[in-house]
Amino acid sequence: MAENVVLDAVDLRILRLLQNDARTTYRDLAVQVGVAPSTCLDRVSRLRRSGVILGHQLRLDPAKLGRGLEALLSVQVRPHRRELVAPFVERVRALPESRSVFHLTGPDDYLVHVAVSDAADLQRLVLDEFTSRREVARVETRLIFQQWECGPLLPPRSEAAEPGEARSES
Repeated sequence: MAENVVLDAVDLRILRLLQNDARTTYRDLAVQVGVAPSTCLDRVSRLRRSGVILGHQLRLDPAKLGRGLEALLSVQVRPHRRELVAPFVERVRALPESRSVFHLTGPDDYLVHVAVSDAADLQRLVLDEFTSRREVARVETRLIFQQWECGPLLPPRSEAAEPGEARSES
């Protein structure tokens, strides 16, 4: 299991701000957090080295790229064995329509988020790239009508609330 990294209130503010805008300069970040730019740079570097910050991503609008229909594919692989899992995941990740792949517990083995141009393209993807594979026993498709981003990912609340924030007493 991954080891938790100890984060203080300044680290948490840095993470919150960078998740809202990863292009924020160290100078602006330092001003918003209330530390020197060199301290801010050191902290962000430490967060990268420790694996808390994994990278920066550019988000694109699938509809503006001709992929206006998004869906979740629940996939059951049989038999569910390691020698079939790795090649299946590798193949799904290589598909240009794939946005993300989740390995699950329960009746379905995978949840695949895809973006396609239209219903015919989704049908082609399901038939040609999923159900045509020997190891795929079942695919269930759910269309995504709308999607919302959620707030920044931060560690669970601990005894130390950030300055100016109320501690939750449960």
